[in-house]
Amino acid sequence: MPTHRAFRIHHDEAGHRAGIETIDLPEPAAGEVLLRVDYASVNYKDALGGTGKGKVIRRFPIIGGIDAAGVVERSEHEDFKPGDTVIATGHGMAFDHDGGYAEYLCVPGDWLVAVSEGLDTRTAMLLGTAGFTAALAVHRLLQNDQRPDMGPILVTGASGGVGSVAIAILAKLGFEVTAVSGKPELHDWLTDLGATQILGRDALPGGDRPLEKATWGGAVDNVGGAMLARITRTVVPYGNIASIGLAGGGELHTTVMPFILRGVSLLGCDSVHVPMPLRTELWRHLATDWRVDEPERLLGGEVALEALPEVFERMLAGRTHGRVLVQPTAAG
Repeated sequence: MPTHRAFRIHHDEAGHRAGIETIDLPEPAAGEVLLRVDYASVNYKDALGGTGKGKVIRRFPIIGGIDAAGVVERSEHEDFKPGDTVIATGHGMAFDHDGGYAEYLCVPGDWLVAVSEGLDTRTAMLLGTAGFTAALAVHRLLQNDQRPDMGPILVTGASGGVGSVAIAILAKLGFEVTAVSGKPELHDWLTDLGATQILGRDALPGGDRPLEKATWGGAVDNVGGAMLARITRTVVPYGNIASIGLAGGGELHTTVMPFILRGVSLLGCDSVHVPMPLRTELWRHLATDWRVDEPERLLGGEVALEALPEVFERMLAGRTHGRVLVQPTAAG
């Protein structure tokens, strides 16, 4: 039987372990598509699941990787045929369904989006789940009437995947962007992406009063915790905060004052359960009017499957930036 290489994650009586295995090539059932993976990427959730430091995986063993882009090899779905280039993100990948850290991926065709003109599989994964989530955040801001004349948009976790793509998209749409980053060595890179001001993590204005001086037109927050709480107190009337991450903690200690006295909106962004019409629309935006100019600028590294454990540890320690591409067929 044909086989392929995959990065599998186990958790049992022997503990947590992960690494390269050679396993049987999956056979697509009715409604499924088998694709050859050109590229996947490394996201914060991948690092949590791959190291066992976050309880984000529902079943074991499982192939990691919450996204992938590649070429259809076999299709049992009416919308796809061999040779089509497709993107797989969200749904249950690397959660309760095998993910993209493998030479081949078999998923329901209903999970797939065709690669739009203006993108290819490499560029699609230079964006990946992080870029898609950034697009979702921008969509939610615009849907709730965010405008450039309301003031600068604050982007926290700016050097990460979501933050860096969000900066590029917002700048392209005419917003003034203030980036929050604890990595001074990346300031020139963030400026090149479109940030007009860069603040250190401890330099955010405002204190702990229920309301502080209204400073930001809105925000894309990748951190959560105390930083998100402070942002709620400093957004202008009817500004919006797109909430994405929790690297700074999952609890939010604030008051209702920003929401009832300034009309601030806190908008949750979940990239897993996005309905297909919106999923397709966001990828179309990423290929056209929101397309990141010179997307290779986003690249923070490119690795083979064998390097994933080391990359996971670096990401969780805050020692990566931008987007890390994975080539499952590359030599380790």
